[in-house]
Amino acid sequence: MFFKHKNAKIHRLYKEKLGLKELIAIGVGGMIGGGIFSVLGIAVGLAGNGAPVSFIIDMLIALAAGYHYVKLCLTFRDDGASYTYLKRAFPDKPFISSIEGWVVILGYIGTLALYSFTFGAYGADLLGYASSNLIRIILSILVLIFFYYVNIRGVRSSGVTEDIIVYVKILILSLFAVIGLARVDIHRFVPLMNKGILPVFLGAAVIFVAYEGFQLITNAVAETENPDRDIPKGIYGSIMITGLIYFLLAVIAVGTLSYHQIITAKEYALAVVAQPVLGVFGRVLIGIAALMATSSAINSTMFGASRMMAEMGEQGIMPHFLSNRNKKLVPVAALTVLFVLSLMFSMLGTLSIIAEFSSLTFLMVSIGVSIANIKLKEKTHANTAIALAGLILMMVTSITIVGYLLKTNPEEIAVILGLYIVVSAISVVYIGKFSRAAQ
Repeated sequence: MFFKHKNAKIHRLYKEKLGLKELIAIGVGGMIGGGIFSVLGIAVGLAGNGAPVSFIIDMLIALAAGYHYVKLCLTFRDDGASYTYLKRAFPDKPFISSIEGWVVILGYIGTLALYSFTFGAYGADLLGYASSNLIRIILSILVLIFFYYVNIRGVRSSGVTEDIIVYVKILILSLFAVIGLARVDIHRFVPLMNKGILPVFLGAAVIFVAYEGFQLITNAVAETENPDRDIPKGIYGSIMITGLIYFLLAVIAVGTLSYHQIITAKEYALAVVAQPVLGVFGRVLIGIAALMATSSAINSTMFGASRMMAEMGEQGIMPHFLSNRNKKLVPVAALTVLFVLSLMFSMLGTLSIIAEFSSLTFLMVSIGVSIANIKLKEKTHANTAIALAGLILMMVTSITIVGYLLKTNPEEIAVILGLYIVVSAISVVYIGKFSRAAQ
């Protein structure tokens, strides 16, 4: 009853609504962030010629996860998203949703830092100061300040800005794809599984972070004009658009460059791919696309994560001041906290551990959401077979990532585990204090 009353109030107050194009922009903007510009080389390194297949596998996993989010989002319509779903599924175990909520927010802070870091790195390279960490930091700070201001201005300001950035980015990448496909040598794909079948699935598991972001659409359900029609289209559409772009870019990479050239380029693989296709202009074009990508990802993440924090503040899972909103119902306090913490992370200079943590976090959160959907299937009307298939896919992917990191970088697993323990302890202590105060 509380959720119905609160959402009715929100719907009466919101004068600025989001349509399908804004939702797709939020989803695509959240997914095509810094991911594709850094994980392409990783995918080819693991899967070889089968890298394009890895991206398609990931798209299927994302669609499976998206099914659970759609069902739960349209059943429980508020900004809390995954936190709300687990709370509904486990009402007698509040610590489950509390831990999940705090961990997700930490994941969002990590991705915001990663996106701003990537923006600064590409920006410094375009300006001719690729080796200057100071220029990188300044640009990272400026982009966070800009989108903090954009989000403070309100829903429509955020949505229109996202439209412009995302669709220009899609246009640039699509143009590059069309031109690049004409230069693809199909003989480079023979044999397609040159490293075997298992490495293709390993590649898909490790680069799943490139699809993180579609969940942000569910945070905007209360601000959507026609959620029953547009939320499913927004989630599934943004995943498929992103998957197609990733697939085409991977095909161009493998079909135009040698394995050694791609691996040597590492996180700048896409820029290196652009060089022989379009010359120096191509490298600049991809650099601009990278700036667009990271910008829209910052915008989308600030929008969705701040509303989740505000919801948790209202429920007493996080400090209550985070629920404070301005006249346009923008959660200013939550936005400010996100901005400050993301700024601090970005200025640390190295984000590899935080990036790995964020990747695994959002995949595990999707597993939690899947379990919630299955548990609440009588209310969400979920198809049990589809729901279970999606859950199994995500569990196998998570196990694959953990196995890969244990084998290649056990120190990172130790750090990630430590972060989980610390955040979980804080969330449990906080909810315990809140429960005692309520009594």
